[in-house]
Amino acid sequence: MSIELVTTEGVFALDGGEWEVTNNIWLVGDDREVMIFDAAHDHRPIVDAVGGRRVSAIVCTHGHNDHINAAVSLRSAVDAPILLHPADRMLWDVVYPDASPDGEVTPGSLLEAGGHSVGVIHTPGHSPGCCCFHDVEAGRVVSGDTLFCGGPGATGRSYSDEPTILRSIRDHLLTLPDDTVVHTGHGDSTVIGDERARVTDRMAQLGID
Repeated sequence: MSIELVTTEGVFALDGGEWEVTNNIWLVGDDREVMIFDAAHDHRPIVDAVGGRRVSAIVCTHGHNDHINAAVSLRSAVDAPILLHPADRMLWDVVYPDASPDGEVTPGSLLEAGGHSVGVIHTPGHSPGCCCFHDVEAGRVVSGDTLFCGGPGATGRSYSDEPTILRSIRDHLLTLPDDTVVHTGHGDSTVIGDERARVTDRMAQLGID
């Protein structure tokens, strides 16, 4: 799998709070076609990275503002559909009360670009509609904010739940080989084997079966 990283900086806002963040945007495909995972803060560096290639889809890993706030501008620039899991539509509507995604991210389906097929895995917890995207052949996962280098994504804010995210990671990501590369929504990439103990230890602390 050919995967390219673009980073942008901006503000994550939720529950009345605001935090300065750097977001990762991932382009998966080849030299003719890509799909874009997340559209954060500023569409222009993403368009520059696309470099005139066809974009099959703008895929939202989830609906928090810092992952979608460039999506509509990006859609206009690259003429590609925006896909979002419907459970996060209420988060989308805060950012875009007058615009809609073009389609849904459907768990169990495949997304394709540039000869690569990426499976959709629903991993709620950070938000109800969080999804991860697994390229089995390449041994890579785009995890959004579900799993980071350092453990599970944040919970404790609206629409999030720690036991739910831990079960999502255990049931869907820890089943993958330890050398599976995880491309995260913020910060460095990691591998499943490096995160396994962090997740299982936290589940044990909380008494989660």
